[in-house]
Amino acid sequence: MAMVETKKATRLSEGGFQALSFAEKRNYLQTTPAKEKMDLILSDPDSKRLTTAMEPQELFWLLKEIGEADALGLLQLASAEQGIFILDMELWEGWTFSEEKACHWLAYFMEGGEARIHELLEHLDFEFLQLFLSRELVVGGGIGDHTNDEERFADYDHTFDGVFMLSFKNPKHSQLIGSFLSMLVKLDNPLYTALMEGIKGDVDLELEEQCQRFRTGRLEDLGFPPMDEALSIYGRMNPEAFELHGDKQLSPAGESLSILPALTHDDSLLSRALVLADSQTLVQELNYLVNSALVAEGGAFEEPEAMLGILQRVCGYLNIALERLSGGDEQKGAQLLVDEQLKRLFQLGYSIVLELKFKAQATQTVDYASGKLLSGLKAKRPRYYRGLDADGIDGYREFKEMADVKRAAELLNQL
Repeated sequence: MAMVETKKATRLSEGGFQALSFAEKRNYLQTTPAKEKMDLILSDPDSKRLTTAMEPQELFWLLKEIGEADALGLLQLASAEQGIFILDMELWEGWTFSEEKACHWLAYFMEGGEARIHELLEHLDFEFLQLFLSRELVVGGGIGDHTNDEERFADYDHTFDGVFMLSFKNPKHSQLIGSFLSMLVKLDNPLYTALMEGIKGDVDLELEEQCQRFRTGRLEDLGFPPMDEALSIYGRMNPEAFELHGDKQLSPAGESLSILPALTHDDSLLSRALVLADSQTLVQELNYLVNSALVAEGGAFEEPEAMLGILQRVCGYLNIALERLSGGDEQKGAQLLVDEQLKRLFQLGYSIVLELKFKAQATQTVDYASGKLLSGLKAKRPRYYRGLDADGIDGYREFKEMADVKRAAELLNQL
């Protein structure tokens, strides 16, 4: 299975990597840290094929781990479908379209030149392009406009074809938008004409909502649930009344490429149990659970640290549930992953941690360290105070194991 601990993998040189078959390269890349993975791909003669072979989510996680500014080489190799997924993830804040972020990502894609833009234009929704450009342009003139040139140019900044007169709404974006439009006129003049006519007329007030519906449909096809379903993973249960159902059916074990970041490099019970379970369906279920948590948190896609923190939370709650139910036995843990719905295991782990929050809300202290402990526990999603760790860092992290729960509970009891 792809979730292999990097420290146990034999590291290959670029030459050794390039000597592998394509399938072997794909498998090996699952064992490497993000930066090393990118370097191996970019140095390989099969770099384009290796990049486009990734699931859109897999590439997106990789870009977020590295940082898009440092991963432009990968972005330029991405397929149009992968590019659309990145835009779907990045350009929306809840239900609101962000033209600021659209310009940010357009600048990256334009560094790939006309060929990159042409490929994207063939896959972007017309409504999306109209929504984006309508936020940046005022359009006058047009086909059938018979005013003289002096009148036509009087109140506008530019024209690319002598037909449509344009003014830029946001001066700081004008150069970028102008460069994009010059490409658009050259690459697909009929599309340019249709967009300018659409923007010149009254912009449909439902255009943003329509684009969001298209986006939601694409994301659901890739395993991202609608908001109401995503929020349901945080359903609370009574840990003492939890019962095993054992009603989940998994397909036989087989080759699996995880589209999650390689964050299971620790020696947690969850990590070991995942390796033992060795199931493609289980990896997909875990991915869907992480996607649900990301959707439920709304703005988590904006920062790599927030996304990785949510992944750590999901893994932490699952690990806590496994430790409680299996007593630390990895064989039992693997069987639990196979038999039980991961959503229910997540809810069990979440509910165990949530009990600490309720105790903390009824506790007061004037001590600094105790105050930091209580503050973390009282957060919307309870967090563990790192001052209790061996390194004593004054900050917070996600709960990872039952030892965290017991340590926090002991201190609460003392208070």
